[in-house]
Amino acid sequence: MEEEFEFDFNEDPKFSVERYEEMIRNHDQYFFDAQAFENITDYYIEKNDPARALQVVEFARNQHPFAAVFLIKQAQLLVVSNRIGEALECLDKAEMLEASDADIYIIRGNLYENLERYSEALENYEKALDLAEETDDILLHIAYVYQNMGDYDTAITYLKLCLEQNMENQDALYELAFCYDVMDNQEESVQFYQQYIDNEPYSYAAWYNLGNAFTKLNLFEKAIDAYDYAILIKDSFASAYFNKGNALVNLEKFQEAIDVYRQTFEYEQPNADTYCAIGECYEKLEQMDEARAFYKKAVKMDNKLADAWFGIGVTLDFEERYFEALHFYKKALDLDIANADYWFAIADAEYKLGHLPEAESAYEKVVELNPLDVDAWLDYSSILYELNRLSDAIEVIADAIKNNPEAAELYYRMVAYLFAKGEYNEALSQLEMALASDPEKHYILFEYLPQLQKNKVILDIINRYANK
Repeated sequence: MEEEFEFDFNEDPKFSVERYEEMIRNHDQYFFDAQAFENITDYYIEKNDPARALQVVEFARNQHPFAAVFLIKQAQLLVVSNRIGEALECLDKAEMLEASDADIYIIRGNLYENLERYSEALENYEKALDLAEETDDILLHIAYVYQNMGDYDTAITYLKLCLEQNMENQDALYELAFCYDVMDNQEESVQFYQQYIDNEPYSYAAWYNLGNAFTKLNLFEKAIDAYDYAILIKDSFASAYFNKGNALVNLEKFQEAIDVYRQTFEYEQPNADTYCAIGECYEKLEQMDEARAFYKKAVKMDNKLADAWFGIGVTLDFEERYFEALHFYKKALDLDIANADYWFAIADAEYKLGHLPEAESAYEKVVELNPLDVDAWLDYSSILYELNRLSDAIEVIADAIKNNPEAAELYYRMVAYLFAKGEYNEALSQLEMALASDPEKHYILFEYLPQLQKNKVILDIINRYANK
């Protein structure tokens, strides 16, 4: 017969663990009070040993069959092991023993939320709300469910309720910003965070989110002020420095942006995105050696960062090292094959190298990916014109006009091509359309075909529109 020992229920948790491990080693059967079992379970959970914790809970359930707490802990541990069906069974048993324990409904709500069974998740969270003492995290989870259902208005309602319960719930603050962002409602976001700050002026997260909302409204000066307050409250807030740097870039204050980006390194390890952002600032300042050095640091840290490979290409392109630039543009493209900017840079570099068929193919890809890029259409058609493929050039510009009916420069280019092809009546008709769209841009026509400056018919038509 196995020997049984009983220990004082107020024993030290460390002592409980030692006694439990001794029991396992000796294949004995000791008695532990419920609190001691909870302490032992928590010890193994903290050591990230769910298998051992589950074993403890099974012992506890044998000794304390009517304690719902061990069924709840068992359910939590089964969730970690992805044994969802068994976890739900444990919660059902726990509910029969102690239906007033909010944790039962919170865990079950989490399970249903992860299974995308949203109505059942909401039902459980609502039950938990009635039973729990602190409800802010439950309200946050209800908001998550509504977000997953695509109902952002209701999610916002619950996030605000969450913040009423606990003004310092950082997750709710950030999720609220996310919801306003998805709904493209930055004005309401600004209004909310300003009101929130009136009550909680030292919330760095609120100032930060206010800065982000101002950024999305292109109010960069106001955004910088908000980021400055966030930094003042929490001077180690690296994300606020980074976003302030981005706002300065948008104001074309590149040197100031570099200084701010560098400050992030005081509070977090340098990362590829920040190196890339600094590189871009130096590029805008036309300090290409420094730009290239930072882009190289970025790709050394993250060789999947397409923008940094592209940036190296841009610095080489600026130095007219087109062949080398092309190599780096293609590395960027390998990582982001549908990026129209990368295709445009490749097309331009191929053109500068005299590789017209390759340039033509690349421009074709640009306008396919971004049919609103007027410059790409113009460059694409220029190559066809240079190759004496006038009909193709006219066809490309016709497609461009379909996609960009407001772009006067396309009509002027069409006029030039039609004149070059000898289709004068159609050319004059297009010229009328171009002048009706934007008479001031008629110089484009003469840039392309200077000889037309002596054409009396054309000059008469232009003067008629210019004097309107």
